Amino acid sequence: MKEAQMTIPHLFRCPISLDLFSDPVTLSTGQTYDRSSIEKWFAFGNLTCPVTMQKLHDPSLVPNHNLRHLIEQWRQMGHHFHPEYSTTIDPLLHLKRNIESPHSTLQDKLQTLEKIPVLMDETPSKTPFLLQIGFLSLFSQLLFGKLDREFDGKYADFEEKLLSCILKLVPFGEFQCLNMLKEESKLESFLVLFENGSGMMKQSLCRLVGAISSSPETRELCAMIGRNHRFLQGIDHLIQQNFETSEAGIEAISALCCLESNRENLVREGLINGLITYILNTETKERSSAGTAMATLEQIVGSERSGKEALIKDPRGVKAVVKMVFRVSDHGGSESALNSLIMVCYESLEAREKAIDAGVLTQLLLLLQSQCSCRIKSKARTLLKLLRSKWDEEQ
Repeated sequence: MKEAQMTIPHLFRCPISLDLFSDPVTLSTGQTYDRSSIEKWFAFGNLTCPVTMQKLHDPSLVPNHNLRHLIEQWRQMGHHFHPEYSTTIDPLLHLKRNIESPHSTLQDKLQTLEKIPVLMDETPSKTPFLLQIGFLSLFSQLLFGKLDREFDGKYADFEEKLLSCILKLVPFGEFQCLNMLKEESKLESFLVLFENGSGMMKQSLCRLVGAISSSPETRELCAMIGRNHRFLQGIDHLIQQNFETSEAGIEAISALCCLESNRENLVREGLINGLITYILNTETKERSSAGTAMATLEQIVGSERSGKEALIKDPRGVKAVVKMVFRVSDHGGSESALNSLIMVCYESLEAREKAIDAGVLTQLLLLLQSQCSCRIKSKARTLLKLLRSKWDEEQ
């Protein structure tokens, strides 16, 4: 038995029983245990992580499917791995211990974090091992796990690198790990970082929202973020005040629009005004996310009556959409602009008058003479006919 145990790779042993995992599950601390062992630990009244001794405010158990799959592979290969296995896994475990250890200096941890993205780029085959060892859960816990969170600039560089590693790992891992943000204290950490972090931190958190919105596993979390007043107001400020970081804000709004309930909240929180401001401010910018902003505006206008009303009510709203009908640089956003104008002009005399005053007829004629697609030209003709027929009816 002892000899058999010695052949079990360290990664495959439960830290409590020291036996081979049969049902590996991961805690919010990033540590993995066998389900039966950790449930017994909890049954005895323990509310801590046995390895780190951290108090668990979120005792949920997340199945570690990657590790289970690796153990199955190991079993199928006759309890043997390629000789290079230990030379691959041991250095990664060493990196993890450096980040976890309370004895490591902040500088040591920073240097370790800098190695992770390089490792993934230079040796992509090691990425699954990073996930199996629990790096994604560990990084998420370190970044969002602090209670009574206050922003401390001393750790800003460390936190930015943690988030960078999370964004690098998330596409390969289980999005369910991010559901820790549904816990009030961890969502508070997210908000404090967003409100007080650097421009880079804000952009990275916006990209994280994009990742959250892309997975069915985090749909409920996407809805929570989409109705959070502080986050939505922060996004609005980001878009209207800082063009360098506003593109990430536009991408976050676009991602949140995957849920209809979020679109209602975006209108309620005044984000249509932010989209309009962004579109108007991109006139002198060579590169921008104006097309994405226009597509997002179309999505909101198409599904929410309040969205149509907000667009028409804003003194600059229809003008901003007309501007997007034809742009010399590209036709990105033209189709969304045409669709939006067709929707609002069909029902509203005020919208039609504003569109004509903003020069929509000239924009449409320029678009029809351009090299745009046949579909876009067809929509341009549809809008021209709509404006003409409605004008005839009013005479």
